[in-house]
Amino acid sequence: MIYLVATLTIKPGFLPDFIDAARTCIEATRQEPGCISYDLHQSQTDENTLVFVERWEDQASLDGHFNAEHFKVWREAGGPYFLSRKIEIVEIDADKVKVLS
Repeated sequence: MIYLVATLTIKPGFLPDFIDAARTCIEATRQEPGCISYDLHQSQTDENTLVFVERWEDQASLDGHFNAEHFKVWREAGGPYFLSRKIEIVEIDADKVKVLS
């Protein structure tokens, strides 16, 4: 199983716009092959910090997501709202945890 955790800081005052831009991508992504879960959370201490927590069956499923048209549209639509982003990808293995990036 692959986990992707994307921590995003968005520009103050743009939360509703950001959520609107993300909504279509979230809905479409949840229907993708290999997507176990795809959720967006807001920090309790900073309303402008949001975290995507994704679970994928395997790396091929995640790679397919990166190439999906709705993801490409989301990247362009959401881009103007980002101040920063950090992405971590972790593979869960029965014998070990391996950090991929």
